[in-house]
Amino acid sequence: MSLDAITGNSDLIVATMAAFSVFFSFLAVSWPYLARDAFGARLREIAGEREAIRIRERKRLQDAKQQLVIKSEPKKIFQAVFDRLNLAKELNDTALLQRLRMAGFRGQGPIVTFIAARAIMPVVMFALAFFYVFVVLQLQHSLFVKLAIVIAVALVGFYMPSFYVRNRISKRQKAIERAWPDALDFLLICVESGMGLEPALLKVSEEVGLHCPELAEEIALTTAELSYLPDRGKAFENLAERTGVEAVKNLVISLAQSEKHGTPLGQSLRVLAQESRDTRMSNAEKKAAALPPKLTVPMVLFFLPVLFAIIIGPAIIQLKGIH
Repeated sequence: MSLDAITGNSDLIVATMAAFSVFFSFLAVSWPYLARDAFGARLREIAGEREAIRIRERKRLQDAKQQLVIKSEPKKIFQAVFDRLNLAKELNDTALLQRLRMAGFRGQGPIVTFIAARAIMPVVMFALAFFYVFVVLQLQHSLFVKLAIVIAVALVGFYMPSFYVRNRISKRQKAIERAWPDALDFLLICVESGMGLEPALLKVSEEVGLHCPELAEEIALTTAELSYLPDRGKAFENLAERTGVEAVKNLVISLAQSEKHGTPLGQSLRVLAQESRDTRMSNAEKKAAALPPKLTVPMVLFFLPVLFAIIIGPAIIQLKGIH
């Protein structure tokens, strides 16, 4: 092969490589503009889904608020028992009304239902226990023991509505405590952006309603009370009484001082939000520290016997084989 042919082939190879280099360089530079932005499309899709979820949940919250406005009537059987036994005097029990409000029950309907259920349940439980003990089980005990069992079951039936209300209060307070630091952050942002207290509380109730309907309901009710109660401090006190949460009481004190003395609210909200987050972290650390002692009994009962069986089992089998 001549020198000119070799030189020509070299020039062709260099030109081809240069063309490929230019082509791939152009492709690398223009690829972001030519290729479909899958990541951006996915982000836009997620944003659209999130907005749709927010709209749906806000509509559900608004429907729930409208249902709360409607006066709830007790069932006819509870109303009949309430009227027949003349239990109207129980409506003056302030402690009972306070517990029912803390459990989320408002209006006269739930109160009548609770009082009537507390009168019905002992009779129902007594009848069921009497039938079960004397007819189904046919216990070989004395009449006194059987009657004691039946009366004990009837007493449990009397306290069952109170147990239910107490359990509901506990769950409601835990839900409010979990969502409270985020609600304070929302309220701080709204107040420092220049919003008034009532619009800020209303905005917080809309945002928090996606995660904690209980807290959103209480804040929305407080907003409504601020609009018609002559004493705004009474609306804040009602919020503290309905929730029974210490962090809410601290906020109520700050709001009352701000309303009375005109002190700046932003700094107080920032301190309260930090304290709420520290309290939530402290509670989480306490639960984590209490976990090892709680795991001791399950490990002794379920883990160690299996471990001993795995370790000692082969030795027992070998001993039996030797004998």
